[in-house]
Amino acid sequence: MASRKRTLLKVIILGDSGVGKTSLMNQYVNRKFSKQYKATIGADFLTKEVQVDDRLVTMQIWDTAGQERFQSLGVAFYRGADCCVLVHDVNTAKTFENLENWRDEFLIQASPNDPDNFPFVVLGNKVDVDEGASRVVSEKKAKSWCTSKGNGDIPYFETSAKEDVNVEEAFACIARSAKRSEERRVGKECRSRW
Repeated sequence: MASRKRTLLKVIILGDSGVGKTSLMNQYVNRKFSKQYKATIGADFLTKEVQVDDRLVTMQIWDTAGQERFQSLGVAFYRGADCCVLVHDVNTAKTFENLENWRDEFLIQASPNDPDNFPFVVLGNKVDVDEGASRVVSEKKAKSWCTSKGNGDIPYFETSAKEDVNVEEAFACIARSAKRSEERRVGKECRSRW
């Protein structure tokens, strides 16, 4: 019986320091949440095997540092990405305002073949804080930003890494987006060889 080649999907998570990128990744991959905050230095990644449609794929999820001083590391980590996840904290306006910079920086550093159609997914994290009382970024405002970018809608999910709200659903969408992106890239590579 011939073994089928396993698909590796590379996903990059970007956003300001403290928005919950590491917590979201750990909740999804390890089903764990830690209250201890420890800033990511440079980048780290976890892998998870998931079923996407009819295929078993390995998602390699890269968690990057949100501090400015580590942004120069971007090129090496961003290259070859199949999907980019932009995360903001719904309780901190500045983290939402900075999504534009993170998106632009990713497109410059990763230089995907088709930047207009490259898949992004936006997560508004920490919806559990103060039962929503300290929220400053509305779902409507975030969805409007997603609609205004690129070629069509960017999927948007409101999440809580702490309470495990929408984490599984968001990453299922991320996996599907990454798989479609990887299939388009492989298809183009095959056509360019002939």
